[in-house]
Amino acid sequence: MILPIVAYGDPVLKKKANPISKDYQLLKDLIDDMRETMKRASGVGLAAPQIGLSFNLFITDGSAFDDLEAKNFKEVFINANIINREGDMVGYNEGCLSIPDIREEVKRPDKITIQYYDENFNFHEKEYTGIVARIIQHEYDHIQGILIVDYLSPLKKRILKKRLLDISKGKVDVDYKMRFPGQKVKSKYI
Repeated sequence: MILPIVAYGDPVLKKKANPISKDYQLLKDLIDDMRETMKRASGVGLAAPQIGLSFNLFITDGSAFDDLEAKNFKEVFINANIINREGDMVGYNEGCLSIPDIREEVKRPDKITIQYYDENFNFHEKEYTGIVARIIQHEYDHIQGILIVDYLSPLKKRILKKRLLDISKGKVDVDYKMRFPGQKVKSKYI
């Protein structure tokens, strides 16, 4: 089932997400719905807060990239924790499904180490580099309540203020379902 993506301005996007219990009965359905939602929106990642759930869960799919490592990168991250960031700070023009039509350069370290559980609740500690590390860090930010606009200078935020306000009011043209601040939440996952 395709779920609506939460738009900029919704408080769930600014909260630190809660851990998920291994006993959460709807986890498989939730992950399947997130995959379908991400694919429909042509995303390379989707975090649970982006569908209105304050869960420490995100998924990735780097198949849109030419980079061979990214192209084959499809993973589920549950209760993730980045334990190390290092390397060069590299800028990249990032976008976000919750903030459509805005792309901004964000600088991130090009190497991370992350601990997480996969969809079968198997524990992993892995090191990632390059575009894959960037995808993970972007989605990880969502479970920390951080958005790409939080990396911008105060001047750049002022320049984008009207566009961000329009997004939060639903004045945006996208080809995927969205939920805007103030709209009622109907979810079998809450």
